[in-house]
Formats: sequence, structure tokens, C-alpha cells
Amino acid sequence: MKPRIVTVYTENNLFQYIDTLRRRREKRQREGVFFLEGVRPINQALAHGWRVTTFAYAPERGLSGWASDLLARSQAETHVELPAALLAKLSNKSEPSELLALVAMPADDLDRIPLPPDLLVVAFDRPASPGNLGSIIRSCDALGAHGLIITGHSVDLYDPETISASVGSLFALPVVRLPSPKTLAPWIEATRRRLGALQMVGCDEQGDTVLSAHDFRGPTVLVMGNEKWGMSAAYREQCDTITRIPMTGSASSLNVASTTSIFLYEIARQRGWGNRVGGEA
Repeated sequence: MKPRIVTVYTENNLFQYIDTLRRRREKRQREGVFFLEGVRPINQALAHGWRVTTFAYAPERGLSGWASDLLARSQAETHVELPAALLAKLSNKSEPSELLALVAMPADDLDRIPLPPDLLVVAFDRPASPGNLGSIIRSCDALGAHGLIITGHSVDLYDPETISASVGSLFALPVVRLPSPKTLAPWIEATRRRLGALQMVGCDEQGDTVLSAHDFRGPTVLVMGNEKWGMSAAYREQCDTITRIPMTGSASSLNVASTTSIFLYEIARQRGWGNRVGGEA
């Protein structure tokens, strides 16, 4: 079925709908749809099977071969044509993207996370910064994690800033949101039974074990705490061990995104993934 083409000339209801999805978390959650722009994110979303419901563009600007081809093959329900000035108002960029998209959110279902014998999942407790969350998604994607689980009240996974910081990795990595660590516990037990073993390893500056001394070669859930408060008591009780990064300077801790990347790289090193890890930082 070809997309329905709608032409918008003013800041009408459809324009306001798109703009509100861009700006408001509550609207995104209620509709189950989020705002997306940029060549790499849109390409990643399509490559990994995410459902685009709407494309918006300004015909008067002219379209690149990439955009023209994408629209010609589009399976979106609606194409919105609007003046360049209105497209610019919807964009989060100083130089507006030629295509804006609305994308359907996948279900927050733990079955989206594969369960290979060498399972590696990061559980991020109550993330407060979209930049940190996006960076951790990117590190998980780059360094071999099979999924990311977000627990508790947190920054919006589908905030444009989070998506931008992930540099497209959001669409390659299963990311699941859960209300609390308690709701994760049944999945932990079921996964442990299925794989025969599963360790939960926390990260804290007061951890008993130095990162490099712990064996991460078995199936692992790596727990990262909130930027300000660290891990919750519920996670501390679930963890089999708590590890730390040794510090030699005056700093007592690192940014959570940096810490996660260091942990993931050490896990990749121990698992012999060096020949599969590459690319620019």
C-alpha cells in the first residue's frame, strides 16, 4: 500500500502532533511513537526493522538521492509534505534534516534480548542523563553486549538527546525498560536456569574486587547505578559480587558512561573478543 500524502501549509493539528512528539515524553509514551531525524539514525532504524509510521519533508528544498529512494520504497502510513520553514521548526538541528520520521516503539519485552551461552547484559539503574544513557547504548553495541535493561524511574529512552547520543546504536541493541529491579528478578532466575549459570556483577567505587581480577567469561549481567546515588539496595542484594575500577589520582569515581565502557572493554578482553572489536571511539 502506498503512503497517504498529506500537505501541511500551517501549524495545524498534524504539525502540532509531530512537534509535541518531539518535545514531550508523556505524548510519546501515550502514542507509542517517537520523533527521529538524521541520515544515520533513520538508516539504522530501517535496517533493523523498526516501523516508521510517518515521514515529513519539504519538497521545495529538493531531495537527495538517498531521501528520494527511501521515500520511493517507503512503507510508512503517511508522508507529510510541508514548507521548508515549518520543517525547520520541527527539526532539532541548526541545519534541518531533509527527512523527519515518526517511529513506533517496540514492546518492553525481555524476550527481545537473545540468550547465547556467553550472554552479556547491562542493567542500568535509574539513569538520569540522556547523554549518559545514549553513550552507554553506544558502548553496549560496540563492545559486545546483547542487551541493555533500564530499571526504575529514568530519563526518557526516546528523548531526541538520548537517541542522538547513541549515534544510531539504539536501533541495533535491544533496550528494555522495567519498573524496578524487583521486576527483573524473575527473568534473572529463568535465564540462570536456561543457561546453567548467570552472575550479577555490580560496579561501585567501594567494591570488594578490582575489575581485572574478576572472571567475566561466564554469562553476566553487569549492573550500573544511578549517576548520583549509585546502585539501589535491591540491586546490591541481587549482585553476586561488586567490583571497582582502581583509581590512582584524586578522583574517586568516573562518569557512569566512561565506567561502563571500561567494564565492557575488560569483559571483551577477557572473552577474547579483540578481533571482533574495532572502529573509532
